[in-house]
Amino acid sequence: MDSVPETPQARPGQRDLTTGPIGATLIAFALPTLGSNILQSLNGSINAIWVGRFLGEGALAATSNANIIMFLMFGAVFGFGMAATIIVGQAWGRRDHEAAKRAFGSAIGLVLTASVVVAVLGWVFAPDILRLLATPPGAFQLALDYLRVIFLGLPGSMLLVLMFMGLRGTGDSMTPLWFMGLSVVLDSALNPVFILGLGPAPRLGIAGSAVATLIANAVAVAGLIGYIAWRDLPLRLKGAEIRYILPEATLVRTIVAKGLPIGAQMLVLSGSALAMVGLVNRNGIQTVAAYGITQQLWAYVQMPAMAIGAAVSAMAAQNIGAGRWDRVGQVTRSGLIYNGAITGAMVVLVLLFDREILGLFVGDASPALPIAQHISYIATWGFILFGGTMVLFGTVRANGAVWGPLAILAIAMFPVRLGAAYALHPWLGADALWWSFPIGSVATVALAAAYYLHGGWRRGALLVPEGHCEERSHADIEPAGSLKPAG
Repeated sequence: MDSVPETPQARPGQRDLTTGPIGATLIAFALPTLGSNILQSLNGSINAIWVGRFLGEGALAATSNANIIMFLMFGAVFGFGMAATIIVGQAWGRRDHEAAKRAFGSAIGLVLTASVVVAVLGWVFAPDILRLLATPPGAFQLALDYLRVIFLGLPGSMLLVLMFMGLRGTGDSMTPLWFMGLSVVLDSALNPVFILGLGPAPRLGIAGSAVATLIANAVAVAGLIGYIAWRDLPLRLKGAEIRYILPEATLVRTIVAKGLPIGAQMLVLSGSALAMVGLVNRNGIQTVAAYGITQQLWAYVQMPAMAIGAAVSAMAAQNIGAGRWDRVGQVTRSGLIYNGAITGAMVVLVLLFDREILGLFVGDASPALPIAQHISYIATWGFILFGGTMVLFGTVRANGAVWGPLAILAIAMFPVRLGAAYALHPWLGADALWWSFPIGSVATVALAAAYYLHGGWRRGALLVPEGHCEERSHADIEPAGSLKPAG
């Protein structure tokens, strides 16, 4: 096997996730990621407040439909970035920093190309997509105006997310926090400017909200590129390394082989969400608006779970790369404990103060408000189970196991969740839609736990690019007979 490069001098925000106390390291890494996620959700909520207050519930329903479509488009290219992040994390854990840079560069080339293609197709077919969703006539044109501008900004937003993911793969969760903050401040401040046409800005209505997002992401990307160069962060591509953006065949095969199933997982989630929106849309615009603002509430509830899952994945990838299997199970257990405590506390808080929070998006007299409260009471607790799934999936994906989570999500989202919504509808009416969420969460976490405990995900091979470090199976690091399921 090739010699292991020496560890370079620590850079700003960089954290070695293969040493130190696991619980403290996990939470210290997860908190900035949680901050980034909260800022991102806060941005969406503030934008929804501007749209709801200035343009009304029809515009709010339009953004709800458009945002779910964007999640679908996002999933089409997100998998490549996630696969590259796994490679970066494993390479960083074994101190092969050149391999990490090559994977990062290839991911940039792939994601930019894919996002441009998706943006063009999204612009062209946006009306057809909205019609497939049965978007209410009163919200159709508004959703179209908003969606098409959002599509224009897709390459910039995808590049920003990819750079955040790559930095976290090296153990740096602070830099993404600062630049997410920059994006949020700009987006939130520019929304009323372009919606209302303040000062020299044109009055664009709902499209103005999308223009604000486009500008904010472009500025954040440019600023982050400059900061990485200025501070000479570990993934900086300089000189001859710029050629890494032209993807290598070996890396392309690895990233695509792992990225497509991860992207498919996103598509399963977004496809299920789209099907749910289609069902919700048939219950009238008030229910659509109520569902939209409930999703804003849920965005906050799921943030701790997403942050802890991301931290578990980054820690597990580095420890797998370093051959520290003794720490991988401990990372998973710590993640499950933290998720139960933090997400559980979030659920309690939002249920206690849901009227005050939901009332930010619509007036107190809005008929959508009690509907939104009702939805929240039925479904919000399921996010505790969702968090457990994120932790378990984060660990197995860190070893390149992507087909198991895909199969689990496909089963839980379609035959279970949507099947429950249809089967219970004759007895529960619209409540069947809301009960299908916790039913799906129960199925997902049960299947994920079974796969984590009994699946073959530990027997995969390290995702190592050729020419840097000889690819070896985990059996060479830890004998198969000594592998024991954690938890």
